[in-house]
Amino acid sequence: MKEKSDRILFFQVNAFTDRHFCGNPAAVCLLHGPLPARLMQQIAAEMKLSETTFLIPLNGDFRNASEFRIRWFTPVTEVPLCGHATLAAASVVFSEIGNSSGTLFFESRSGRLAACRGPEGWTLDFPSNPPHPCEAPRGILEGLGIKNPIPAFLSEEAEMLLIPMGSYEEVLRISPDFPSLLSVNDRMGAQGVIITALGPEGFDFCSRYFGPWEGINEDPVTGSAHTVLAPYWHQILGKSDFLALQASRRTGVLGVRLVPGGRVRISGKTRVFLKGILCL
Repeated sequence: MKEKSDRILFFQVNAFTDRHFCGNPAAVCLLHGPLPARLMQQIAAEMKLSETTFLIPLNGDFRNASEFRIRWFTPVTEVPLCGHATLAAASVVFSEIGNSSGTLFFESRSGRLAACRGPEGWTLDFPSNPPHPCEAPRGILEGLGIKNPIPAFLSEEAEMLLIPMGSYEEVLRISPDFPSLLSVNDRMGAQGVIITALGPEGFDFCSRYFGPWEGINEDPVTGSAHTVLAPYWHQILGKSDFLALQASRRTGVLGVRLVPGGRVRISGKTRVFLKGILCL
């Protein structure tokens, strides 16, 4: 059935998990033409999920196109890159719509991205965003409950600050004061904070991600953060393949591979939770 122009097919997908109520939920809206940015932002605010993605096919329809335009919105702002919502979008196009393309390509604010089927669900091809040593803003450390100065790293491209912790247990214990974090003005351009440490048994590393400035206090699973984590842990561990745990309350599992050419491949599973029609 042909969709009316004021009706948008959408899916809510849990990404980086194969179970309900785990991973990171994203809304995927399938568009047949551009929408005003203000309207997309209003839809994302109404969804109240960490990310709502909007997808438009560029060289056909959703069943046969291989090229798409993609945009991502939190409840309060548009973001330049989002991993879990891209994974969710790829899984919808492949599994729910039945697209038979071998690889899907996405034109985005972060350049050309790709997604394909893999042995562990779906695999994204994203840019690598290496972090560089910096001095963590004191207000950020205080907002995280960290009393002593510790080394930090900044990825300008990803707009993320990375703070290494001493252990997996320390990562779990962090309990941010979000109003305090929101009051920090000098964040060196960072829109989110990653904390990371070696992982528990079976995982190479773990992480958590906080982005109150984007309207997301704690993101359950952050694919884009792993474009920063992969090159960081490559320098620490001397390897390029990782099994990563995002240790939020919902938790998520990611396969991460740093590949030549400044790219990161991020793999994970998805589970559709909800599907419907937006009536605008």
